[in-house]
Amino acid sequence: MNGAQAAAAPAASVPQGPERLVLAFGDSLYAGYGLARGQSFPDGLQTALRSAGINATVVNAGVSGDTTAAGRQRLAFSLDNLKRTPDLVVLGLGGNDVLRQIPPATTRENLKAMLDELKRRKIPVVLTGMMAPPNLGADYAGAFNRIFPELAEEYDAVLYPFVLNGVIGNPALMQADRVHPNAKGVQQMVTRIAPVVTERLQRLD
Repeated sequence: MNGAQAAAAPAASVPQGPERLVLAFGDSLYAGYGLARGQSFPDGLQTALRSAGINATVVNAGVSGDTTAAGRQRLAFSLDNLKRTPDLVVLGLGGNDVLRQIPPATTRENLKAMLDELKRRKIPVVLTGMMAPPNLGADYAGAFNRIFPELAEEYDAVLYPFVLNGVIGNPALMQADRVHPNAKGVQQMVTRIAPVVTERLQRLD
């Protein structure tokens, strides 16, 4: 590439401004179940944030199989073992509660406990919601699906209503188990969720 070509090439966004530490706290959808190293949702989110010019590091605290109860048990430990208090927590749990048909009231109680802990530490939250499939019945689905929007409003958290929106049900974006996204599916998640996280980070003091 000569000098003229270099001058004409679009400049990539260079991360700038304050360093932002983001904790991605969730289950297998965050952990990168079934994916190669570097293909997880937190990896993709970090790349997207940096491409947007945000000087962000995203820590992957996803644990495959975690229910909201398991997340509740390890949240404080995860926060205490970071190098500093994160600027933002992206919280995504609940899918395994649905798979195990855990009572929605229990899921709500566990999520509230985690949001209480984050509020106590004055850490803002982006909540990536989960939805119950209709085959679990209208009563269960209705009670479960209300949890995330109601808690987001109660705790002033930013809500992305359904973490697998636009991904689940599309065979091209899902692994063979039809539960976990493949690498293309994760990129679809990133494309949809990264702008929400970007906007919240930009509003930090």
